[in-house]
Amino acid sequence: MSFRLAAYAVCVEEGRVLLARHVPPEGESNWTLPGGRVEHAEDPFDAVIREVAEETGCDAVVERLLGVDSRVIPATVARAGTEHQNVGVFYRVRITGGRLRPEPDGEIAESVWTPIPDVAGLRRSSLVDIGLALAQTLPATGHVAPVPVGGLIQH
Repeated sequence: MSFRLAAYAVCVEEGRVLLARHVPPEGESNWTLPGGRVEHAEDPFDAVIREVAEETGCDAVVERLLGVDSRVIPATVARAGTEHQNVGVFYRVRITGGRLRPEPDGEIAESVWTPIPDVAGLRRSSLVDIGLALAQTLPATGHVAPVPVGGLIQH
């Protein structure tokens, strides 16, 4: 089984959420939250700020920890063809500067502010739904129920 620790930014302003369009080398593009892998010896708090800057071109500050999600992606749907566990640390983040742009030499083709009601109609990572659920409910445990995948919602 492969394993990844990642940090994700949930940026919500005026009824909109900041989403990034991920275009993998193979497969279909989908919308996700800015964020990604926590590097060796890196604090997830620092990783989310770095990832927002790399993927969107924007400066950000963390406002609060929202929660942690752990999920196992079956080998039949995982990109590498082997079972994969992703542990995601979700933060509410506020954009403080910069300009939205594609990720240079990366897999994020664009980042856009999306009205929250429009998210349901997008092909997206389940991370988007998890992040929005955490931001909207602020569960005391920092945990929300697993989001079922299928249709527009991908692993």
